[in-house]
Amino acid sequence: NTYNKKKKRSPRRVFHFQVQGTNDSSVVSKVSAAAKGYFQDDLLQHFVCKVSRRAPLINRGYYVRWQAVDHCVKQFLRVTGSCVSRQILSLGAGFDSLYFRLHAEGALERVVVFEVDFPDVARRKAALISGDDRLKDSLLELDLLAQSGPVYVRSAQYNLLGVDVRNEREAEGVLSGAGLQWDRPTLVLSEVVLTYMETEWSDAVIGWAARILPQALIVMYEQIRPDDPFGRVMQNHFLKLNSKIHALCQYPNTSAQSQRFLQKGWEKCVCLDMNQFYFCLSKDERERVEKMEPFDEFEEWHQKCSHYFILTASKGSLTSPALLNPPYESLIPLMAPELESFSMAVRPLEGAPCVEMVGMASSVLEPGLLLLSGGFGRGGRRTAATALIRGKTGWTCATVELDGDKGVRLYHALTPVPGWGAVITGGRTSPLNPIDSVLKVTYSLNDQADPQTVQLSVEKTVCTGQAPKPRWRHTATLCCYSGRNYIFVFGGCTEREPVLGDAHFLCLENQHWTDVPLEGCFPEPRHSHSACAYRGGLVIFGGLGQGGVPLGDVILLKSMSRGFIWERLQLQSALVPRYSHTAHVIGENLVVVGGVWIQADGVPGVAVINLTTGGSVEVNIDTSSVPWPLMLHSFCSELLDSEGAELVLIGGGGNCFSFGTHLNNHPVTLDLRPVLDH
Repeated sequence: NTYNKKKKRSPRRVFHFQVQGTNDSSVVSKVSAAAKGYFQDDLLQHFVCKVSRRAPLINRGYYVRWQAVDHCVKQFLRVTGSCVSRQILSLGAGFDSLYFRLHAEGALERVVVFEVDFPDVARRKAALISGDDRLKDSLLELDLLAQSGPVYVRSAQYNLLGVDVRNEREAEGVLSGAGLQWDRPTLVLSEVVLTYMETEWSDAVIGWAARILPQALIVMYEQIRPDDPFGRVMQNHFLKLNSKIHALCQYPNTSAQSQRFLQKGWEKCVCLDMNQFYFCLSKDERERVEKMEPFDEFEEWHQKCSHYFILTASKGSLTSPALLNPPYESLIPLMAPELESFSMAVRPLEGAPCVEMVGMASSVLEPGLLLLSGGFGRGGRRTAATALIRGKTGWTCATVELDGDKGVRLYHALTPVPGWGAVITGGRTSPLNPIDSVLKVTYSLNDQADPQTVQLSVEKTVCTGQAPKPRWRHTATLCCYSGRNYIFVFGGCTEREPVLGDAHFLCLENQHWTDVPLEGCFPEPRHSHSACAYRGGLVIFGGLGQGGVPLGDVILLKSMSRGFIWERLQLQSALVPRYSHTAHVIGENLVVVGGVWIQADGVPGVAVINLTTGGSVEVNIDTSSVPWPLMLHSFCSELLDSEGAELVLIGGGGNCFSFGTHLNNHPVTLDLRPVLDH
């Protein structure tokens, strides 16, 4: 491998070498998604040594990338179908199989494809084509297949060129020599290419293409939103690879990217983040994709899609046909949260115990004693329970091993029961294995010891009656009916049903699943919502609904003499829908913290909803005192005082696509008084 030779490289050659590594990783991931059936491309595997299996999240991520670019290419071929000839110019093509796939589909009538990349990449690709009969046989009227450039492959419909497009004069000469006709309708492709250049260079390439191609469309797929927690992890990943991504700092969102192209000479522009594009796909196609593999990484999927965009810009005769639908036609139109002028600061919890976990559940057993159960961390699935104990000098962390597999579960519910402990319901060990057992947790605290110690007892509860389907990402809330305590289970998902909307009551006095009358209009099915006890009933907010669309509604379950009734709270102004948040009732206010939204920039902070008037305020969280990116999804929160002034946020984070796993290091506290007193 010529790239491993130990010799001093010029800065430009170092840049070439670092970016080429991203090409190799990308094609392997695309091959994995194609092999699993996300899209049809049998020719991609000819560009890798072996087919490697990627995680479902990676497969989905590369599927939506492939689908977006393929959609734009097919639309270009459709709208230019009556033209005498047309061209595709692929910048930084790497080991892309576009030409070979379109040739196999018979879609290249009167089309010539030009691929441009660094000479080293073009040389490697030419060698692969030369050694593969199927690829070589796809080249009509093959004129040149060489190991020296700048033209490595020349044929009637496919040309592979090794040239640095930052050198405009050289690039123009090589392209002209290869036969590119500047006045013909041309599609320019840039799939995570220009971002690796310094911004002044990528701006120059965008302007050069607009200046030299009078009838052109350009399609770009790149990263955005660098400043939120996921964006910071994403940037750090590429920095570790010595492949800094540049343009997103100057053009951090879809609006800025659109303005960039218009200012560089393009006449029309549409830019969508990948959540918006995904929801432009047909319902049938989305359902097909979502059934491909067991999947339970919704937060990471939506975060990945919110940090990439697909853009089309056009000029000349190609400005009228739109390759993409404008954002206002999306099922998830963008919203602008009405943020207050102040923010709320978080700070590390005193004593700073390390709790790196996602998908766990929490409960306050008594003041100063928090129980954490289940979850997933760097060591895998958690088998023990964790107690956070507030002592004289701060908080300490104690681990309690549980018998058998009692502690192994994710996305379950841990419901506090005053007087004796808590109840664990549901959860899963994997997306194919939900848990149906109900566990009773009792405890005793020795507050005379120094440090204090806690003893836990966890026992399976034998319940009678018609039990609900095993599920996870549900809620289980303590409520009261006819003088008895019940746990109310609502929503969630199963291995076969993406969302549930059923409701169940477990009587704690006799451990019986009981039919309790429910009136009113049932809420939309959902999971990853919140449910809090309120006035003998409860209040539900948000969640991920049918079709994977986040919800922003507030639903009250009100107690009556004969059961309960559902009522929808009318909000004075709509909140941005979200899920994977936490919530607490403080007086007449519902305080919602964190979560994931896909219809606004940034990340959710704190929303306070008045349950009497329907009024609400939304406030950003200031994380400047926390030295790590604070990801507030798949986390827990608990109130630390009876007045509801202080909230502790525990765990959270996740698998940040291919950028590595990020878990919040330590619990942090949030002072709620500024927003409650507002």
